[in-house]
Amino acid sequence: MEKKITLVQTIATAGVFSAISFWYGFMFGRESSRKELSDLIQDLRHGGGNPPSSSSSHS
Repeated sequence: MEKKITLVQTIATAGVFSAISFWYGFMFGRESSRKELSDLIQDLRHGGGNPPSSSSSHS
């Protein structure tokens, strides 16, 4: 018996793979930004955060 993959099966498989890849990328990015924000909050709590000079000067 010959196994044949149809175009619909190929597109469905690619869609599932794409959705899983997107989900893992989203979760990894969210965790990474959470850690960065946590570090920034800790710096600000310890008084180590000065506002950037470019945002305080207006021309």
